Amino acid sequence: MFGISYFWPMGNKKKIFRKILWFLLFVFIILQFFQPDKNRGGNITNDISKKFAVPGRVHVILRTACYDCHSNKTEYPWYGFIQPAAWWLNGHIVDGKKRLNFNEFSAYRPNRQFHKLEEIDELVSVEAMPLESYTWLHRDAKLDASQREIIVNWTKAMRDSMQAVYPADSLIMPRK
Repeated sequence: MFGISYFWPMGNKKKIFRKILWFLLFVFIILQFFQPDKNRGGNITNDISKKFAVPGRVHVILRTACYDCHSNKTEYPWYGFIQPAAWWLNGHIVDGKKRLNFNEFSAYRPNRQFHKLEEIDELVSVEAMPLESYTWLHRDAKLDASQREIIVNWTKAMRDSMQAVYPADSLIMPRK
């Protein structure tokens, strides 16, 4: 009964298409005025290095592969200032900091610290971290086998040192 030409006459296709493009460009420009807060805080009062020995090689790996999403300071790429990519990136950073923040690590309770070290070990071992979507654009963050081994050995050593200091039951995460 009603075809597409009834609602969109053939002669007006180019004109309507141009209007849609102009509208999308306008929306894109307006979106640039709505930027999320940047993760630029440099507070390292409770940094993991304040409580645990972080060897130089481990520190370099953590800074390169982890700190953009798991610390109080992110080094933003050029697309981190363009919407809607900035919102997407901010979502990853907020989620990453909520799960683990190396700059707040010493403020965690011992059982959470121990659990986070276990998670780092597990996620790095199975190559789930750093995220593939991150390493796709940050090639230097992709960990090779020797770097994964360095991180895993370090987390195991940190957990061993915690087990030597804390009673075993204080390192168990309570069930929710």
